Amino acid sequence: MLAEIRKTPIGGPLKDFLNVVEYIYRDDPNYIRPLDFELKQRLSPKHPFFDHAEGVVITAHRNGFCVGRCTAQIDREHLARYRDDVGFFGLIDTIEDESVAKGLLDTAAEWLSERGMKRMRGPLSLSINDEIGCLIEGFDTPPMVMMPHHRPYQGPLIEAAGLPKLKDLYAWRYVIGDIPPRARRAHDEIEAMPEIKARTCRVKELAAEVRTIVDVFNDAWSENWGFVPYTERELRALADMLKLIIRPELSLIVNIADEPAAVAVALPNINEALVGLHGKLSPVNIAKLLWRFKVRGPRTARLAILGIRKKYRNVKKYAGLSTFMYAKMNHAGQRCGIDWGELSWTLEDNAPVNVGIKFMGGKVYKKYRLFERAL
Repeated sequence: MLAEIRKTPIGGPLKDFLNVVEYIYRDDPNYIRPLDFELKQRLSPKHPFFDHAEGVVITAHRNGFCVGRCTAQIDREHLARYRDDVGFFGLIDTIEDESVAKGLLDTAAEWLSERGMKRMRGPLSLSINDEIGCLIEGFDTPPMVMMPHHRPYQGPLIEAAGLPKLKDLYAWRYVIGDIPPRARRAHDEIEAMPEIKARTCRVKELAAEVRTIVDVFNDAWSENWGFVPYTERELRALADMLKLIIRPELSLIVNIADEPAAVAVALPNINEALVGLHGKLSPVNIAKLLWRFKVRGPRTARLAILGIRKKYRNVKKYAGLSTFMYAKMNHAGQRCGIDWGELSWTLEDNAPVNVGIKFMGGKVYKKYRLFERAL
C-alpha cells in the first residue's frame, strides 16, 4: 500500500513530523529524541538559516498514521559559493519500507527540481554546519550532541530510492588518559615556543569569543569539501546556544604572536541528559535535565571544532600544533571528569586529519554516509 505524502511549509504544524520518531525508534535503546522546541526553532522561518534558504517539511502517512518524514531545502549561501545547483534533503526517518522512503525522497526531489536544482544531496539537517549524514555503522551506541542516529535499514532504503553513495564521514572514539610519548613530545615542543599562548574561552565575553573561534574556523575550513561559512545571524545564534552548554575548560584558543591561530571546542554531551525525556520539556523533565547536566554532569563530550589558520599549517616549526591541541583537550577532559570523547566529523578522504587522530589513539567507531542523485 502506497503512503500518502504531505508537504507542510516551513513554520507550519509539526506534530506528526516530531512524533513519528516515537514509533520508528520504539525498540531502539540507543535512540535519543532531540528536544521538540529546538527542532521547532530550526524549522521556523525566523531561524537564521532561512535568511538565506527556503525549505519544506515532508511527511508520509498510511491509514491516517505518520510513518516517515524528511525535509527538502535550498541553501543560497551554498549556491553562491559553489554554483552547482545542488539542493538538499535532511531529517529523514522512516519505517522499514522502500515505498515510504522513495515517496518522501521523490517528493523532495520534485520540490527541488521545480526550483531549478539539478542534483539532490543529503541528509543534511539543515546545512553542512548542522547534523550531517545517515548512520551506516555504529548502531550499538547512542549519538553524541548534534550528531544523528538512524536505524540500520535507513541507509539502504535511501540508496534503493536511487541515491548512491557520495561520501562517508567518520566519528572517532577517543578515551581520555595518557597520551602517546611522541604526542607528548610534540606538545612539549609547541608549549616551549615563546610566541605560543593557549587559553580557554572567556564565558563573560562569549559573543566575542565565538566570533574569534568562528573566524579561525572559517579560515581553517574554507577549502574543506562542502564548507559554507556562518552568517552574522547564525554566529549570534551559535553564541546563544553555546551559553547553555559550553564548559570553558573544554575550549581552547591558541595565539601565535598575539594572533588567534588555532581553536578547539568540545561540547559536553547533553544527550546523556535527554535520555527518556521523549523530546518534551515538562516541569518534571526540566528538573531531570538540569540535575543530569548541571549537577551530575556528562561523562562524555564531542570535539566539534578544531582548526588551524591556513597560513600556519605548512610552517614546519608548527607542525605539532594539532597534536598540541589534542593533548590540551585530553588534559582538560581529565579535569572535567570526562571518560571519553567523540571527535567528529571527519571526511573519509581527509588523510592529514585522520592520521593525526590515529596518532593520538583515536579509533573510528561510527560512520555516516551522504548520498546524491541527479534530478
